[in-house]
Amino acid sequence: MTLEQLKNTIAAIEDYPKPGITFRDITPLLQNAEAFSACIDFFVERYIQQGITQVAAVEARGFIFGAAIAKALGCGLTLLRKPGKLPGNVITQRYQLEYGEDQLQMRSDSLKASDNVLIVDDLLATGGTVEAAAKLIKQTQARIHEAAFLVTLDGLPGEQKLQQQGLACYTLCRF
Repeated sequence: MTLEQLKNTIAAIEDYPKPGITFRDITPLLQNAEAFSACIDFFVERYIQQGITQVAAVEARGFIFGAAIAKALGCGLTLLRKPGKLPGNVITQRYQLEYGEDQLQMRSDSLKASDNVLIVDDLLATGGTVEAAAKLIKQTQARIHEAAFLVTLDGLPGEQKLQQQGLACYTLCRF
């Protein structure tokens, strides 16, 4: 399967969740075994020789891709979650939403300074969530290799925002 064929498995839902928005629905990709497998293979091909020791997956759809990538790379999986979802001691990072604020948390014992971390999420739009993820990871002194996304929405400032923070980004499908 080519990247173009993979991209064609992602549906466009008009006026969702509100009028004027085109929602990029990854559900058809996930339901297609060949497409999902190819998606993971594309990521693994890029990172297999990069010494990744941990994949940091962002709740919730980042878990889907992050877990499969971590297994294929033979490395650990670190979960980045909304508040109140992780047991034990956590570190927290607040971030801005379009209308308000949210938080992301990670267990304080998830990463070591020697870790080489790949951040994984399904979609990059404004970049706020992954910027918060990067700040959490940096608190541990771990090295962030790159942030990887299935989809980037090119009309939004996410990639530019992350690059301004010194975070390299990789995307399979752009819309």
